[in-house]
Amino acid sequence: LIDMEYWLACNEERAAQARFGAVMCCCGPCAMYRRSALVSLLDQYETQLFRGKASNFGEDRHLTILMLKAGFRTEYVPDAVVATVVPDRLKPYLYQQLRWARSTFRDTFLALPLLRGLNRFITLDVIGQNVGPLLLALSVVTGLAHFIMSATVPWWTILMIVSMTMIRCSVVALHSRQLRFLGFVLHTPINLFLLLPLKAYALCTLSNSDWLSR
Repeated sequence: LIDMEYWLACNEERAAQARFGAVMCCCGPCAMYRRSALVSLLDQYETQLFRGKASNFGEDRHLTILMLKAGFRTEYVPDAVVATVVPDRLKPYLYQQLRWARSTFRDTFLALPLLRGLNRFITLDVIGQNVGPLLLALSVVTGLAHFIMSATVPWWTILMIVSMTMIRCSVVALHSRQLRFLGFVLHTPINLFLLLPLKAYALCTLSNSDWLSR
């Protein structure tokens, strides 16, 4: 599931953003920068703060935003080959996702002034990445409240989530020509019952810069 999650993040999300020269996060393990560009931004990069405190994770997303603010393009190279280390147990995975959620929320605030100078797709994408999970969480909470108060199953909510999941997985399976992506439907309960509450917690604890796993 993590492998498919990474595939989607790169070959769908970042590939789409690259069409407009504005990949919003060049992943740490596989990012390369022109030396002159990096040197010009090094002071800002090394003194990253959030609410007056040192921010010591999400540095890849932060550096990407600094590059875009300086007027550089950020690109995606689909045939690059990269090795990285991923969590192999649930607890480290949730710690990783908590750091990523905080980083995404933090740097979205930093990126907002940029959006008016970028393609409208990028604006829509950034809004979708941040508002989409919140709307999904609201749907789940509303569905649970409906079930508790009326003792009836919220079939429309369930049907909508199942339909969107099947459409997404089918499109990716067709795009990649890999039937294994139909199995990505198993990520949906993880997203609903683990990652959505975690993202809500991340939003409420943005000032926390603990690495958690080290």
